Amino acid sequence: MSEQVQGRSALAWLKERSELGICVLLLALGVLVLVDAIRIPANFAQRGPVGPELVPYLVGGALVLVAGLLARDVLRGGRGEAEAGEDVDLDAPADWRVVAQLAAAFLANVVLINLVGFPLSGMVLFWGAAYALGSRNYVRDPLVAAGLSIATYLVFNSLLGVSLPGGPLTGVL
Repeated sequence: MSEQVQGRSALAWLKERSELGICVLLLALGVLVLVDAIRIPANFAQRGPVGPELVPYLVGGALVLVAGLLARDVLRGGRGEAEAGEDVDLDAPADWRVVAQLAAAFLANVVLINLVGFPLSGMVLFWGAAYALGSRNYVRDPLVAAGLSIATYLVFNSLLGVSLPGGPLTGVL
């Protein structure tokens, strides 16, 4: 019987300090980033004094540091502040219909991107997201979605040098 009481008290202790789960996740992610950074092949003559592993070392170290600081705070009695949103009803259930509509817009983009190119599939994605989130302006929404999609395509292709499939609009844009 005392084992059940101890089990319940340990469970209650963990439940009161649920932020420790985030600490474990941050620590695991930081260690993963650091291990991957160690395995980056780099020759000093090719890269100079600052190599490609510098940023992963910084990010991994920061993740480990934040995990440790958060764990220390939680173990000393620190608690996360409860949601204080103005128009958020914390007792309301999740709106799975909106989640399903957003997922459908994203999956439509994944299926269409190689068939019709990014400008058209991106337009479907942006318009689908606007519709799922409650916008019902059937003239403005597709126009804004088309503008966002074309602007995104041009920024990635022209400015960033990342080639996105253009589909039938390849020669036009």
